[in-house]
Amino acid sequence: MSNSAPARSQSRSAARLAAVQALYQREMEATALPRLLKEFHDHRLGREIEDAQYADAEIAFFDDIVLGTEKYHEDIVEHLSLRLSEGWTLERLDKTLAQILRAGVYELLHRKDINTATVINEYVDVAHAFFDEKDAKFVNGILDAVAKAVR
Repeated sequence: MSNSAPARSQSRSAARLAAVQALYQREMEATALPRLLKEFHDHRLGREIEDAQYADAEIAFFDDIVLGTEKYHEDIVEHLSLRLSEGWTLERLDKTLAQILRAGVYELLHRKDINTATVINEYVDVAHAFFDEKDAKFVNGILDAVAKAVR
């Protein structure tokens, strides 16, 4: 393993977290995609905000997740809807949790270059940043079910 592999992994983890935050902002504020991406590029990725230093994120990877999750929205929602318990819809889930799942499903469907375990583990880690263990296990279960169906 080269020295750059851990740095790349860290920058991709940061990109995933930022992508979930961007998707959340888009859902809550209906921010146009070009403006949203520019805002994150200019002010969020790898910047210090309110004394919190954000890790440098792989910008192209961040853009791919945000744009891809939006582009394939209907397909992603369909895959998620098939795996939610009866009576549950994506709209009923916590907004952040829904974005974590959407981004994870996007990677499972369209980023075959990234192995399944990495995708699932990374989004479980993102879930841990916002939620308790129960919700992180929920993310794990849903993404695992999608992965078994599509990979």
